[in-house]
Order: sequence, then structure tokens, then C-alpha cells
Amino acid sequence: MDSVTTGLAGVVFGLALAAPPGPMNAVIAEESVVHGWSSGFRAGLGAFTADFVFFLLALVGVVGFVERFPTVRALMVGVGGLLMLYFASGAVQSTSDSFRGGTGDDSAGFRKAFVLALTNPYQILFWLTIGVGLLEPGTVDVLSRTPYVGSELAGTLVVETGSPALVTGFFAGILLWASGFPAALVTAERRVESFAPVVAGVSAVVLGGFGVAFLYDATTQLL
Repeated sequence: MDSVTTGLAGVVFGLALAAPPGPMNAVIAEESVVHGWSSGFRAGLGAFTADFVFFLLALVGVVGFVERFPTVRALMVGVGGLLMLYFASGAVQSTSDSFRGGTGDDSAGFRKAFVLALTNPYQILFWLTIGVGLLEPGTVDVLSRTPYVGSELAGTLVVETGSPALVTGFFAGILLWASGFPAALVTAERRVESFAPVVAGVSAVVLGGFGVAFLYDATTQLL
């Protein structure tokens, strides 16, 4: 497979990882409709930066430390759960704002997404398993790793790993989602004034739900 095709496969892989609903997209959505595209994009960059940090740690083998010490992972998950509940309360307060009326610090979304991503067990697990595999020579069934529908797409797109083109495409796909998703939300919000409170409310529910789930997970591991 040539480098162009491998790079495009990496883009698909990055989009498949970034697009499914979850706490990161909840933060991006809230920031986008309340404070505008710039804030939403910065939130996406926060998640992107956290993935890049995990990538660098995987390169030097530090990511495996979490796997060897379950207590450390449980504590990280617990911190992530508390942060999600805290940000969920902020999202509830944002339900009265709109894109036209909301104001705030553009960097706040970056910080929220970055910290949440660093304590997100799904991202940690990804870099302990699939992420490390991207760096080693071999093959990966790209679409089989897609959350929720991976089993139905298994075997559709199998590419070689250990390629700089694949890694570059992977991060390009995440960046593409980080810019395109906020743009779509802002466009929709401008057309429907009530869209922002709805998105902020849904974001609060998503963050709160994941926060409770993460705290439960951490508690069961520590007890």
C-alpha cells in the first residue's frame, strides 16, 4: 500500500476515533455553541494535544507504566470522573447562553478538553493497545476499532502499521474533526436560536453520565 493510501487510511482512523459521542465531543459542542467556533476548535485542540502527548509517551514506553499499576489508572479515572461532574455543572449554567450572547475565555475549552483527555480511560486504553500498535511494524484493521459498529466493519480497511504516513494521517483526521465539528455546530446554532441551550444541556448530561460511570469504575478498582 503506497504512502498516500496509508495516509488517507490514517485520516479515516483518526476521524473514526474522534467522531463518536463522548465527553470530549460534549466539551467541544458546548464551547462551540456558547462561545463560538474559535472556542470549540481550541477545545478540539486540547483533546488533540493530549493524544499527541500519549503518542510521545508511547514512543518512549512510558504509557505502559499505567498498565503495570492498576491503582494509578484507577486514581486517574477517579480524577477524570470528578472533573467531568464539575464541567457538567458548568454546562448546566451555559444552557441560558447562546452563540450570540455567550462570552468567555477561549483557552478555557482547551484546558478542559486537555485535562479530561489525559484522565480519560478510553484514551489511555487506546494508547496502551491500538496506539502502541500503530508504531510497530504490522497491520491494523482500521474500521474494526470504530466504537459501537466496529464488529460490522471488520476487514473493510486493513493497513500497514509502523508507517509515518499512517501516524500523520491519524492526527490529521483528529484535527479535521476538531475544526469541522465546531463549524457545523455554529452554523446550525446561527440558524436555530434555541440550539445552543439544547446542546449545552445534552453536554451536561453526557459529562455527568460519564463522570458517574468513571467514579464508579475507579471505586470498584480501588476497593
